[in-house]
Amino acid sequence: MAAAAVVFDAEALSREEHIPAQFVWPTEERAPAGGVEEVAIPVVDLGEFLRRGVLPRGVAEACERHGVFQVVNHGVGAALLAEAYRCCDAFYALPLADKQRAQRRHGENHGYASSFTGRFHCCLPWKETLSFNCPAGAGTARAVVGYFVDVLGEDYRHMGEVYQEYCDAMTRLALDVTEVLAAALGLDRGALRGFFEGGDSVMRLNHYPACRQPHLTLGTGPHRDPTSLTLLHQDDVGGLQVRAGGGPWRAVRPRADAFVVNIGDTFAALTDGRHTSCLHRAVVTGGGSRRSLAFFLNPPLDRVVRPPGALLQENKQAGRPRAFPDFTWREFLEFTQKHYRSDAGTMDAFVSWIAGGRRHHGGQEEGN
Repeated sequence: MAAAAVVFDAEALSREEHIPAQFVWPTEERAPAGGVEEVAIPVVDLGEFLRRGVLPRGVAEACERHGVFQVVNHGVGAALLAEAYRCCDAFYALPLADKQRAQRRHGENHGYASSFTGRFHCCLPWKETLSFNCPAGAGTARAVVGYFVDVLGEDYRHMGEVYQEYCDAMTRLALDVTEVLAAALGLDRGALRGFFEGGDSVMRLNHYPACRQPHLTLGTGPHRDPTSLTLLHQDDVGGLQVRAGGGPWRAVRPRADAFVVNIGDTFAALTDGRHTSCLHRAVVTGGGSRRSLAFFLNPPLDRVVRPPGALLQENKQAGRPRAFPDFTWREFLEFTQKHYRSDAGTMDAFVSWIAGGRRHHGGQEEGN
């Protein structure tokens, strides 16, 4: 029998001495109380790369080994970042009923989600999120502002203006980062930009409240992002951890001047498996809340995910079969929103789902 539904009221639960059972994770998946060692990941000076086209040492290896690196000199101003965090704090300071005006509905990838209690019943993440689309197609220049005003009201227009500016900056940055990744693959720098033009990207504000029993839960369980690229800014609390192969979990130290770039499943498929989708999780603390700003770069919904011809030709000459079948971003997105809880094996499950003929009709029920 499924456990009784729980309401994730961040303000109330952060004061509870004992967390509800639905938020307790299996012992083998919990983070050690003493923390973990830091991971050494390359840092790309993006401005320098765009001027000279020289790929920093270790970036290509990082993309193939664990799928994460950082970018600095990225052109996103400190004042904009500070205002984005201020607006994030203002939203999460609202009473739960006010935040629920933007409630995420089943099957959608946008809206307010309080620990995904509406989708899952156990191993719940200790967090709340607000996600909204950042489309880049024709006629969508003010879509983010429109979302905040339509859903939350005219009083939230300034918040919408801030995140419109932020999303515009992140779209520009993410497309520049695709040039770094193209260079790491040995392709022309602009070889991947066109795949994302007019895309349907998503912005997410993450809030991880303080927890009295942080050793029992996780802010986000181990998973690979199904999206293409994630550009993440962490506050100074930290909490992001990554894992390569069968190795131990390692922490990514926050840098106020840097964005963390996580490669996701869709981008790994676009590279025919040359680049690795980053396996990561987030931990929480007992000393205070944590926030992060996550931008997910996506192609247009109906764009076919197929590697560039140059990569396919390399594989053909080497006698290597395709690592993944063709699919559209819409198909993969719907799979993760309606049929599968994203984890370390989302892409494998999706490929099996396609092979089983469930591409255009029902599939496995949502996991717990």
